[in-house]
Amino acid sequence: MSGEIFLSASIPVKGRGDYYLTADPILIQSAVRAFAEIVLGRRRIVWGGHPTITPMLMEACSHLGVSYGDYVTLYQSEFFDQEYPEENAHFQNVVFTPKLAGDRDGSLALMRNQMLERPDLEAAVFIGGMAGVIDEADLFAKMHPGGQRLFIGSTGGAALECARMSGVSPDEEVSIDYFGIFYSGLDILPDEPRAMAGTKKSPSP
Repeated sequence: MSGEIFLSASIPVKGRGDYYLTADPILIQSAVRAFAEIVLGRRRIVWGGHPTITPMLMEACSHLGVSYGDYVTLYQSEFFDQEYPEENAHFQNVVFTPKLAGDRDGSLALMRNQMLERPDLEAAVFIGGMAGVIDEADLFAKMHPGGQRLFIGSTGGAALECARMSGVSPDEEVSIDYFGIFYSGLDILPDEPRAMAGTKKSPSP
């Protein structure tokens, strides 16, 4: 297994911009599940823990027989220590970043910088989401100028906004062929072996 893939995804909610107006929660979940099925055990997945996404990845790990802690790395800011989803307890490789007292945005920025400075990140996938998706897309491009960025426009939210800004074609913007998008865009073959639970662990947390 070589390289790491960053996942930026969430289901937009009211009260945090207008991203919820274009978001399709069902397609967001479908895209995340397709991403997990293709990537888990083949590349390390790195993401910032979000209560709408972490349970889906945990379920996918269990379904596929992939060890939670060996092939995923979850980042979590201590600013949200009262809001961690209970699924966090199932992931051994959780990286907690310090909180800045009274500064939500600063705490998130610190977490994102530490998360995205990982040298082995080779691609990033953006699904649904709100303003944080845009921040992470810009930061990933800055830190990994040669890395692949996949904006899944059909899921709506910030990913749709990013897809339009990046100049994707109308067909790409509305495509729901998530398996095709991820196999092609992430350069993973359908028959690529998957490292299952109990196999050799990746060395990095």
